Amino acid sequence: MDLTAENLAAIDDKLSGRHIDLDPNGYFIIYLDRDAGSISAKHFTNVIDEHGLAVDPETGKVIPARGKVQRTHTTIFTARTAKELCVKIFEETQPCPVSLFDHAAYLGREFVRAEVALVTGQEYIQD
Repeated sequence: MDLTAENLAAIDDKLSGRHIDLDPNGYFIIYLDRDAGSISAKHFTNVIDEHGLAVDPETGKVIPARGKVQRTHTTIFTARTAKELCVKIFEETQPCPVSLFDHAAYLGREFVRAEVALVTGQEYIQD
């Protein structure tokens, strides 16, 4: 397979459809603040139920993967670069809000994508 942008995107698209276990320590919503020149990640807690679904610890209701959900975040992490955001979350925050290695790897990839979008002016949509 040739290393073209289309082929690499196809690999990523295929991998985005795989099953991953949800992190019992919670999840992040990542977004850009272009005016401030920063990347932000809101952290939300959750509980994983017996079906492997994320549940709101306050209401006991399943948190949908798509669509708008009104929840209160526990923390907002903000930084200028992907590396700075990773240091704040993984090295400076105790206890670490991430408990699974695959979740940490996913966040690192997303933070880099967000940084590239911030620098280039492209739209950023979290995968």
